[in-house]
Amino acid sequence: MKIFILGGKVVTLFAWIVMIYNLFMPIEGNIGILLNMLFAVTLLMHCVQVLIFHTLFKSLMTIRKTDYLSVLLFGVFSLLAYRQQILANGKSA
Repeated sequence: MKIFILGGKVVTLFAWIVMIYNLFMPIEGNIGILLNMLFAVTLLMHCVQVLIFHTLFKSLMTIRKTDYLSVLLFGVFSLLAYRQQILANGKSA
């Protein structure tokens, strides 16, 4: 599962880089427009995931600003990593 999460984070980071690059150096044609729309949708969805993260995990762990940033950048892959962390802590207690 850790390899899946790490791979997902790498792919997500690459997607962010491409979408942000398109903001500063726009790609011509439909691809550039599509990347802008994808950027907006991705940002919205990751903000929703930060809200979900805050709601679900605030009572289970101490949440730092870097945790929120991680969820904002990597979305569901960070949520899965934090879920694994909580489950591992629960089993050892």
